[in-house]
Amino acid sequence: MSEKSERPIILITNDDGISAPGLRSLVEAVEGLGEIVVVAPDKPQSGMGHAITIGMPLRLTRVEDYKKGVEAYHTSGTPVDCVKLAVDKILKRKPDICLSGINHGANHSINVIYSGTMSAAMEASIESIPSVGFSLLDFSVEADFTAAKVYARKIVESMLKNKNGDRHFLLNVNIPKVPLELINGIKVCRQAYAKYDEDFDERTDPTGKKYYWLTGEFKNFDEGTDTDVWALEHNYISVVPVQFDLTNYRLKKELEQNWNLE
Repeated sequence: MSEKSERPIILITNDDGISAPGLRSLVEAVEGLGEIVVVAPDKPQSGMGHAITIGMPLRLTRVEDYKKGVEAYHTSGTPVDCVKLAVDKILKRKPDICLSGINHGANHSINVIYSGTMSAAMEASIESIPSVGFSLLDFSVEADFTAAKVYARKIVESMLKNKNGDRHFLLNVNIPKVPLELINGIKVCRQAYAKYDEDFDERTDPTGKKYYWLTGEFKNFDEGTDTDVWALEHNYISVVPVQFDLTNYRLKKELEQNWNLE
C-alpha cells in the first residue's frame, strides 16, 4: 500500500475466514468509500474470542485477484492476529476505520465475549481505530446478505462522516434474518442480560473412546425493550456501543466503602 493516500483506509477482517461469503459481502457493501485492505484468517476461527498466537510462527500470504481494487491477505492466525499484522506489517499508516464480519451467525448479548468477529474489532479499537463488528443472524453459507450490506454501508458512511471524539469507538451491529423490506430500521441498544444453558453431549468414537460435543440453548433473562435481543426480535438492526474496560464501577465503589481491606 502506498504511504500517502488521501482516501480513507478501510481495514476489513473477520473470523469465518478469507473465503467466507460474509467477508466478500462486507467488501462489496463499502466499495467506493475508501481504499480497502482485507486481512482475514486462512480458515474459520469462530469462537476464538481475543486469542492471539504465541509460540508458533504466523504466515501472511497475499491473495491475488481477490477482488479488483482490493488488497487482500490471509493469515494462519486468529482474527486478532489479523488486525495486529495489518497494522504492523501491511499498512503504512493506521487505517481510518476497521470493519469485522459480516459474521455468519449472531453476536448479540453474551456472544460478544466469545466472538472472534468482535474481538478483531475490539483489537482495532484498542489501537484507537474506530471499529465495528457486523453479524447476520443466519449461519448458512447461502445466507442472504442484502439487508446487511445496505445497513453496513449506512453505518460506515456515518462513521466516516461523523468523526467521533471517543478514541476507542467500537460498535457491535447485528442484523436480523429477514428480507430488506421487513427491516424496521436501526436501534441503538444496550447488551441484553442473557447466557447459554450449556451441555456437553457425550458420544463414543469408532475406537470406543468417549468424546464431547458442546450444545446449548440461548436464554434471555432481560425483559427490557432497549436491548439488542428485543430489537432483533422486532426486526430492527441492533447497534450496541462496546468498550473493553471491564471494570465493575458499582462494585468497586461498594468495596471501597464497605470492605475493610487495610
